Amino acid sequence: MSLAVAGAVWKEIKSSRSVTDDHLSILHFLFGRNFERAARIVDEGGVRKISAVTSGRSLFVVVGESKRKEEYICFADHHCTCYSFFYDVVCRGEQLCCKHQLAAQLAEAVEAYVESDVSDEQLTLMLSRI
Repeated sequence: MSLAVAGAVWKEIKSSRSVTDDHLSILHFLFGRNFERAARIVDEGGVRKISAVTSGRSLFVVVGESKRKEEYICFADHHCTCYSFFYDVVCRGEQLCCKHQLAAQLAEAVEAYVESDVSDEQLTLMLSRI
């Protein structure tokens, strides 16, 4: 149910390309501190969309908040390479998604990402390192 509500909010944001106070309130209620952190990542320009030219496939690379500024490969709806996704989302089921997934969703919804085009081979190499 929560993901359905979030999906409806993301759809509204994408269609208007803007975020209202109501949207922020709902997303904060659903995701709490993870949403706050995701918004900060987007505000700081920490989301890149990598698209393969021929196939059109894409993924997001999201910068973490640690001092090391690690980058995580992220599919906004399904997977992130961060530890929190594995531990908090998959293993313990305490979160619906990680902050990197939320950052990718938010950045995509308001088009607040840097886009890079790569060949299908380069995208495949990126994915093979996961």
